[in-house]
Amino acid sequence: MKQVLVLDCTMRDGSRTRQLLDAFLHGVNSETAEVTVLPLASMDLKPLVNEWFDSRQVLLEEDDRTNPRFDLAHQFADADLIVAAAPYWDYSFPALFKIYIENISVDGITFGSGEDGLSGLCKAEKFVYLTTRGGFAKSKSYDDQAYSYLDSIRSMLGYGEVIPVAAIGMDVQGFDAESELNRACQEAEALARELTKTS
Repeated sequence: MKQVLVLDCTMRDGSRTRQLLDAFLHGVNSETAEVTVLPLASMDLKPLVNEWFDSRQVLLEEDDRTNPRFDLAHQFADADLIVAAAPYWDYSFPALFKIYIENISVDGITFGSGEDGLSGLCKAEKFVYLTTRGGFAKSKSYDDQAYSYLDSIRSMLGYGEVIPVAAIGMDVQGFDAESELNRACQEAEALARELTKTS
């Protein structure tokens, strides 16, 4: 079974980004894929500061990478497919998503370090990024730092191609946002079917 890790960084039930995520999940082949959804907004995620940072450093110095503190990192590293859903906020994504990434970025679990620099240890071949934007910002452009960040950090973490699926213009007056969201949902569902189809 393909292990699909879903990082749900949507902020409210029924949001447009949640609808996009639901469409993707609807397309997943349950016979070939096992899905784990992490609702980030409901988890006790903490930024790496003060005691939370210090206690992590102690564990790393003691080479205790089986500590439950690192369960999220192991889960991320072991996933065959990673899917993240987050709204477009302030040219990027909500801070909560960055806090999650800070917590799973662990030397010896999701990446290794040596004389030649960093090397990724995550085995996911694809990283699907689902988002909705109020304006007309495009993926793979300066206007979307979320995509740029996820595409850049993969050189450290080792996961494969980042595939963006976005519904844009959601808050533009006079624009047919409903049709755009429906188009993106159809794209997300078709992508899920393709990525989890029977070999």
